[in-house]
Amino acid sequence: MRNTPSGISAEIAKGVFRPHTALTNMALSYYQNAANYFARAIFSICPVGLSSDNYYIFDKEDLLRDNWQRKPAYGKVAPAVVSEHTDTYNCQVDQMIMGIDQIRQTDLQRRMGPAIRDPKQQRTRTIAEQANIHQDMLFADKFFKAGAWNDEYSGVDSTTVSGKQFIKFSNGNSDPIKFIDERKTAMHESTGRTPNRLALGANVFNELKNHQAILERVKYGGTTANPASVTENVLAELFGVEKLVVLRSIANKAAMGADADMQFIGDPDAFLLSYATNSPAIDEPSAGYIFAWDMLGNGQILPILNYLGENGTHSEYVEGLMAFDMRKTADDLAMFFKDAV
Repeated sequence: MRNTPSGISAEIAKGVFRPHTALTNMALSYYQNAANYFARAIFSICPVGLSSDNYYIFDKEDLLRDNWQRKPAYGKVAPAVVSEHTDTYNCQVDQMIMGIDQIRQTDLQRRMGPAIRDPKQQRTRTIAEQANIHQDMLFADKFFKAGAWNDEYSGVDSTTVSGKQFIKFSNGNSDPIKFIDERKTAMHESTGRTPNRLALGANVFNELKNHQAILERVKYGGTTANPASVTENVLAELFGVEKLVVLRSIANKAAMGADADMQFIGDPDAFLLSYATNSPAIDEPSAGYIFAWDMLGNGQILPILNYLGENGTHSEYVEGLMAFDMRKTADDLAMFFKDAV
């Protein structure tokens, strides 16, 4: 037997004994589910050929005005004017590098361990994983916080609200569906666009799943074998939005060497209601875009490269690059709600 003294002695005699070999069928890596990441699920990516440039904005006031006039006899009406102006984006390059010790890898490769022993594969996946974390953190700092949008509401425990206040969804007297319908109608009246994106903090989603007003609407759709449940799709239908995203990605916000400080990247007690396009369009407004520049000119917005270290170091490196600019392109097409629970 392999784990008996005689078995080990036999393997040593045959020259096949390898002590301290990593398991071949498992490894521990805290990669997150790709569905947890939210930045690109809310605002679409707009590929750009230049690191910075202008984009046009046509004023809604002129586009939505009735500019038709009665033609005077033997004359003509004055030309209609649609005002335009420009704004700019500026993609800054971010980088991540991970090293590989070639001497150490000699030992690991000769042990014939699991596939994860391939250092390039492991570093590549880690860089891609952290690219998602980085994008979500940039998104949360740009769009998912108090002060990011002009139209901002605050949740309160009281049933008496005024101004831009609303009853917290954790309060049984609140009516989330009615409240969000009212906000959607207000945005449509102001812009001609009905919000189609709802981004929920983790705690807001949990509260809505158990809110009595929502449970009452779905409970008769279940059976003993298949009880009714409140999912993201169910909430999207109830709130009448095309896409509902729950902000589940997490990050360690502690510095290197400090105790771990795991937190949700997006505020778990807030939510964002917005209108955004599924893909960039010159004739359609969007609350925001993620401008992405292929800085190497090869069409890749997240190139991952491999190169050797200096002579004598017996090292090599895996490098990731990305250049994004997350821009608010229509302030009136989003509403932010803080302290919702």
